[in-house]
Amino acid sequence: MKKIIIIISFLAIGFENYLQAQFTQVELFSGFDKTDFTLYSSYTINTSGTLSINTLAFFQKFKDEVAQGFDEIGVQPTLFWNINKNIAIGPSLYFNSVAGYSERLSAKFTLKKSRVLFVIIPTVAHYEQTGASYAEAFAQFQFNTAINKKVSLWLNGQFLTVWDAFEEHSRSFQQLRAGVSYNGHQFGIGVDFDQYGQKPIEKSSFGLYFRKTL
Repeated sequence: MKKIIIIISFLAIGFENYLQAQFTQVELFSGFDKTDFTLYSSYTINTSGTLSINTLAFFQKFKDEVAQGFDEIGVQPTLFWNINKNIAIGPSLYFNSVAGYSERLSAKFTLKKSRVLFVIIPTVAHYEQTGASYAEAFAQFQFNTAINKKVSLWLNGQFLTVWDAFEEHSRSFQQLRAGVSYNGHQFGIGVDFDQYGQKPIEKSSFGLYFRKTL
């Protein structure tokens, strides 16, 4: 796992140097039950800004040996065609340490204001390993309010649901964060709710998080 994390980090740095990153965000969440690390970046690759590469990389490790079968590593680069500032569409290749590779087609709908960000990404995909299809929906929101020039309050949420063959539940999560940002360093408390399988096995974890946008 450590080798894969190092590779992911070098890939992210390489993309940043080559494409001159416009947005990179890293988050570390750690609690009594598990630790999550997530890196998300977005880069435009042409002068008009109509094409961009969005990269998601993450790992999740449970501390209880019984739950370590749910440990995950994922890497997903997506090429988006930005139709306008609110709508984008594009293909991606996703690797997950549990499910293997899959080819995906996603649409992204974004609403962004000065203090609010709301994103919805529906996806249809195909597992390379099993040949099966699946549907996925991801949503994200961020809200912040400034206290002064250096300090602001933040509320973040991420939600995912995956359905194999478009009808059988496979994976879902709900991740909530509430914290304070000081000079661009965000930290606070968080809670993760995870569901696995057709008859969902539920896991939850409460902890602290640190997030930095570069």
